[in-house]
Amino acid sequence: MADHWRPDTLAVQALHRMEEGDGGVIPGWRPATTFARRTQDYEMTAPGFVYGRADNTNVRLAEEIIAGMEGARACLLFPSGLSAIASLFRSLPAGSHVAVQDTGYFGTIKWLKDNARRLGLEVSFFATGDLAALRDALKPGETALVWIETPANPLWTVTDIAAAARLAHSARARLAVDATVMTPVLCQPLALGADLVFHSATKYLNGHSDVLAGALVTNAPETPLWQAAIAERHSSGPILGAFEAWLLVRGMRTVHLRVRQASASAQVLAERLSAHPAVEKVRYPGLADDPGHVVSAQQMQGGFGGMLSFEVPGGRESGAAAALRLVSRLRLIVPATSLGGVESLIEHRATVEGPHSDVPKGLLRLSVGAEAVEDLWADLAAALAG
Repeated sequence: MADHWRPDTLAVQALHRMEEGDGGVIPGWRPATTFARRTQDYEMTAPGFVYGRADNTNVRLAEEIIAGMEGARACLLFPSGLSAIASLFRSLPAGSHVAVQDTGYFGTIKWLKDNARRLGLEVSFFATGDLAALRDALKPGETALVWIETPANPLWTVTDIAAAARLAHSARARLAVDATVMTPVLCQPLALGADLVFHSATKYLNGHSDVLAGALVTNAPETPLWQAAIAERHSSGPILGAFEAWLLVRGMRTVHLRVRQASASAQVLAERLSAHPAVEKVRYPGLADDPGHVVSAQQMQGGFGGMLSFEVPGGRESGAAAALRLVSRLRLIVPATSLGGVESLIEHRATVEGPHSDVPKGLLRLSVGAEAVEDLWADLAAALAG
């Protein structure tokens, strides 16, 4: 019945799922961890529901909504973004080679550096957004998975998904795309040739900074890798709780409104920041002079996302000191880790990542929320003027 509905409608109506019995227009919270069998034949009362680690009404509904938004055939939810990433890489056979871009979500890179060798994975890191570097990193017949993130946190470097998919497939590898920042609202990587899509559902999909969750989606659930991921989740137990899944469904009902608002505001702020004399550089694919603008315009529809970064010069001081001093003058935008919530957040990534971070010392990452854009600009302008 829902085949003709657009992703916006699928999310807003939570697949038009009404509560049985009273007709409630929102899905209920089903916290059961186990399910009864019929006494007469010992079969399950509801086929497919045995135990909460693998069978959960709220989780299944959230998975169906995400799959619907992505145009995917299957989705797996996990209790955090990093647990989804780790489960996918743990699902690869020992001895597999993977090609991974060298910048992006800090947790992905660190997890691989800490755990790949122990798991028998060989990792080749390649320059983010550089298709020639990706080609060189591939080992035809040996590379099992290529992992990209676009736009890539925190410099927002853009990768051409369709071109990366062609390269991966030419080496008989699968392409996984971290599309957390783009969200299904702005891009569906599977339609561009990707095999797997990852979302930190903690961020835009939930959108309220009150749920940890991660999601994997695919159009090829019959493949050994996806089946191994299902088995990995079942045996190791990283399953999202029923209440968290219920909150995630609640959040996804407004994801299209939030993402479009954040994208529109980020565009305004990026343009104004790029013209400000106290700003050295702005990184945002929505700017016409951004290196990734043309590709982003081709593979994203309706905006360029709510994430941007800008650098402030250090003068005779370090860039870090100047950036942190600017943050201290903000009154509305909150200094905090994470992104994608309704509240705007700013973060000095070099401090968070530590002394070995490659992020420019004067760079601040801004997650634009749903506030009035003129209030956000007034806060930034006052801090920059100081």
